Amino acid sequence: MKFIEEDIDHIIGQEDGRSRFIKNVTELTRAFALVVPDPSAIKIRDDVGFFQAVRSALIKNTKTKRVEGIPTETFIQQILSEALVSDKVIDIFAAARFNKPDISILSDEFLAEVRDMPQKNLAFEMLKKLLNDEIKIRMKKNLVKSKSFLEMLEKAIREYTNKSIETAQVIEELLEIARKMREEEKRGVNMGLTDDEVAFYDALADNESAREVLGDATLKKIAKELVDMVRRNVTIDWTQRENVQARLRLMVKKVLRKYGYPPDKQEKATLTVLEQAKLLGYEWVNT
Repeated sequence: MKFIEEDIDHIIGQEDGRSRFIKNVTELTRAFALVVPDPSAIKIRDDVGFFQAVRSALIKNTKTKRVEGIPTETFIQQILSEALVSDKVIDIFAAARFNKPDISILSDEFLAEVRDMPQKNLAFEMLKKLLNDEIKIRMKKNLVKSKSFLEMLEKAIREYTNKSIETAQVIEELLEIARKMREEEKRGVNMGLTDDEVAFYDALADNESAREVLGDATLKKIAKELVDMVRRNVTIDWTQRENVQARLRLMVKKVLRKYGYPPDKQEKATLTVLEQAKLLGYEWVNT
């Protein structure tokens, strides 16, 4: 497991290393499947098993998109299972001596351990995957704030990819994003809003002029009223029914006008609110 941890750090530190390694191991395994049980194939069985273990750990812990599979014939798996290195998926968090992390409760101690890892490339990939996965989860609850975190993550990755910043610096930026995401969990309580109300508040406050004109207190009132109004009017099939969506659109605009939301920003705010409503509508209907 220690070798796998160090190998992954080396692979992802190379130019296009991850995709090249995955491609080559996939082709190696296919070639191996064609040649067994020839003695020349059995001779490299242990090597193939090791490369597959590294490939599996690399995909599991750093890849965010679907990766092309490799042969899964039973007899091939039986042969490789006898190798010195198992072909089972290895959890790199365990290899790095970390418990299973949950981004929503990431502690300062965990973040400090990641920062101090000697394998900086691996630390970067671990943090990137953690943040990317958590943003996907949050995207189902809070559209605006999730997009904000995604933009922050993509900016840091882009700067690192373009060699504008070093590995240590991008790790610090990702750690800061992780801290902000953790602090986000407390924002609703501090504001006196539920998670759903915070999501609508963010949809309304995603406009500087609206924040300046209405102020925080008024935006909170609008958010609470919109949550109550939309919740009472959503149905199981409302996202497919144009007449229901049209009625909700008019109701949202009416609320915005009532509180004096900037007229030139009302259309965009209405669309954002409705997009947010679609994210939460399914959960509301089923609960």
